[in-house]
Amino acid sequence: MSNVTAVPAAPSAEALKHFEDEFAFETDCSDVHAALKGGAPDFVLLDVRSHALFDQGHVPGAISLPHGKIIASKMESYPDDTLFVVYCAGTHCNGAARGAIRLARLGRPVKLMVGGITGWLDEGFELARSLETV
Repeated sequence: MSNVTAVPAAPSAEALKHFEDEFAFETDCSDVHAALKGGAPDFVLLDVRSHALFDQGHVPGAISLPHGKIIASKMESYPDDTLFVVYCAGTHCNGAARGAIRLARLGRPVKLMVGGITGWLDEGFELARSLETV
């Protein structure tokens, strides 16, 4: 028996619920890219890394708002039902989850862009370098 099969897979009905539920919490780089290319995204994309890292390269159209700076006063210019999509460096970084937690605590709809900058680059998408901060 391998480590893969040592723990049995969940029953199909549980697996289906689990994987379908993921879409309520996450999106991916390809879907974000397609929405941004469409010209009128129905979400606000937040780069929750430091401003210095944002300056070095970020997803075009993203706004720089480090996760530790996500507070009610920074969000009040957005309607309450605005969906925020957060990202950080990649799967090795928990900044996006920290940002998502802060937004959720403020009662804001939020999804995490899986892969972050690493995933964006892996998809072959370009980075921007113009500064846009909140």
